[in-house]
Amino acid sequence: MNSHHRHDGAQRHGSCMALVDGRYMAWLLGQNQEMVTEALSRQSLAPVLTALLHQAGVSADVTRVYWYTDKADGQSPPDQVLRMVLPHPADGGTSMLRALSADLHKLASRRACDHVLVASDDERLLMAIDDAQLHGVSVHLLADEAARHMEQLAKDDPGWARLLAQADRRIVLHPQAMRDLTQGRAPAGLGQPSAPAPTPTVDPEVVRASLQEVIDAWWNDEPEDLREDLREELQASRGLPQELDRHLLLRVRKVLDRTLSFNEKKTLRDLVRTKVLGVTVEE
Repeated sequence: MNSHHRHDGAQRHGSCMALVDGRYMAWLLGQNQEMVTEALSRQSLAPVLTALLHQAGVSADVTRVYWYTDKADGQSPPDQVLRMVLPHPADGGTSMLRALSADLHKLASRRACDHVLVASDDERLLMAIDDAQLHGVSVHLLADEAARHMEQLAKDDPGWARLLAQADRRIVLHPQAMRDLTQGRAPAGLGQPSAPAPTPTVDPEVVRASLQEVIDAWWNDEPEDLREDLREELQASRGLPQELDRHLLLRVRKVLDRTLSFNEKKTLRDLVRTKVLGVTVEE
């Protein structure tokens, strides 16, 4: 199922707040944390997120955005609240998790809105989201294209799949919305899905070779103790660690100058497992 799951022709109405992890939004846009402060116009966040909700069957305008970050970007858009948190490497994202969970609980317990759109992939939010839903609030999750393929995602990244499955709606940040965010413009029309961007023809073998080059360069730079830790982790899990997955996707995007398709991401992850474990991934 895709971002329109549970749509079934029924339109949901009400008010909406958005809780956005700036670090996760940077990953969705295929950029690193330093680049997002220059490329993302937070002025366009509310209208773009509103358009995405409308496309998913939720007739709710985003009336306020809570922005969680470890670095102020100098922007002061109206109807946005800045939440400063510790850098992710300092505490593994615990500061962001606590701040976002606390805001979600307060919004839900006080019925301050009918919907909350959460932009984060921290699996530890599962209980906070469940609690908000038990208070009667609909909670939606902003996701990448992988959310359109939940069965495969459950195999590649079961924790992320469990979090997405908890959402009332999975809201996919499609390419046109990304362009609107980085160019600081409002969407052309609320509730109207944007025309898909033309897909260039690519040679799968050329892409595979590029992926292998990125993986080889990364693996050559890894110290032996980290290699051994990763071997043990991959032997016990089918998916890649989230941080490694993000890191490699960013490196590949810089090489190819585009985001990977779903099948290309699967190829990347299979090649990583082959490199780390020294065995060919079975289909």
